[in-house]
Amino acid sequence: MYTFSKRLKIASFILMAVGALCLISGFLSAPSTVEEAKEMVAAHGDGHGDSHGEESAHSLETSHAMGAADASEHSTEGEHANEHSAAHDEHVFHQLQNRPWSALYVAAFFFFMISLGALAFYAVNRAAQAGWAPLLFRVMEGITAYLVPGGIIVFVILVLSALHFNHLFTWMDAEVVANDKLLQGKQGYLNPTFFLIRAAIFLGGWIAYRQYSRKLSLEEDKADDNSKFKLNFRISAAFLVFYLISESMMSWDWIMSLDPHWFSTLFGWYVFASMFVSGITVIAMVSIYLKSKGYLEEVNDSHIHDLAKFMFGISIFWTYLWFSQFMLIWYANIPEEVTYYVTRIEHYKLPFFGMVAMNFIFPLLVLMNSDYKRVNWFVVMAGIVILFGHYMDVFNMVMPATVGENWHLGIPEIGGILFFSGLFIYVVFNALTKEALTPKRNPFIEESRQFHY
Repeated sequence: MYTFSKRLKIASFILMAVGALCLISGFLSAPSTVEEAKEMVAAHGDGHGDSHGEESAHSLETSHAMGAADASEHSTEGEHANEHSAAHDEHVFHQLQNRPWSALYVAAFFFFMISLGALAFYAVNRAAQAGWAPLLFRVMEGITAYLVPGGIIVFVILVLSALHFNHLFTWMDAEVVANDKLLQGKQGYLNPTFFLIRAAIFLGGWIAYRQYSRKLSLEEDKADDNSKFKLNFRISAAFLVFYLISESMMSWDWIMSLDPHWFSTLFGWYVFASMFVSGITVIAMVSIYLKSKGYLEEVNDSHIHDLAKFMFGISIFWTYLWFSQFMLIWYANIPEEVTYYVTRIEHYKLPFFGMVAMNFIFPLLVLMNSDYKRVNWFVVMAGIVILFGHYMDVFNMVMPATVGENWHLGIPEIGGILFFSGLFIYVVFNALTKEALTPKRNPFIEESRQFHY
């Protein structure tokens, strides 16, 4: 039985406490009026929001400048300029208010998707009856325990968005929809009630499978035959069908609808690849940690090598999807499609191209060599870079749509990472203490023990 070390438990609590304080600080520092927002933009004029600062400052002077000219000749133009400036100022105000919410959402979704990616990997190995994997099933079950608290937190954020506590999803604003014919045409699907119903169905299905499969996995150890194993195999195969459909729809709802005028037919697969490789990476890192503490003695270098191969292979798959989506949209140069990448390349150069380097170039150079995949510290180092790269991937998917040019990697973003990493560590390692780390009666357990190549 695994014992959750006191030091690690205290570390998780410290991370949560510091992260919560940083997040609270982010919410408290958000502007409460348009005037405060303009002052904040002006104060950061040398950063990402300089153009907004100049425009906002200019908007205050527009009416005075127009008044100095011939009022009768330019009154109509002045009214339009004032209306545009007021609308722009309010837009920037909403973006700055969104920033702590966006930082919270990015971190909440990222750690949730790690757990969901691990669940998909677990189901694939169950359905494929993979002979190498049973020794790692308890690790996977521990990581997927985070689905419950992580899923609840994401769902609460979605509910608060529907209740207009933030402006993350612009299509939830009735006034915006009233002036947007495209969004009016999508109301049958993009409406808060149906949106939350879908989210509840997705989360309910994922959590129900995880809980039931875990129950069967534990009962399998006490059974006299393979009936529990066979039932787990059947529900895992059925779950994968539900998962592929629900994961794609989830990616449209929770991420792509942040940019409601833009869409990509590859987006569901793209998000899947990101969560899949993140989940596998954490499985490898947790397994290596447990081995370093004297647990999982029967897990050998070949198991770690296989996990590292998946880390490498899915990183290449992610790159294929990223480039396919980017190249087709950029080459077609259709304005309503290419604007997605124009925004990110113009205003998010470092996180956008840095994310590609961390998710493709680094794994390619580090994990291509077969021998390196058997070196535990090397796999952990690669895993840390891959995880940060995919956090930046989620950052790039969310932030341009919610905060525009007014982005920073500051206190709210760091707070989100710290809080959810602490919660993730506590939930996962606490779950690992509940049962023995090695299954007893899985039909393939001996094959897994003797897995060498």
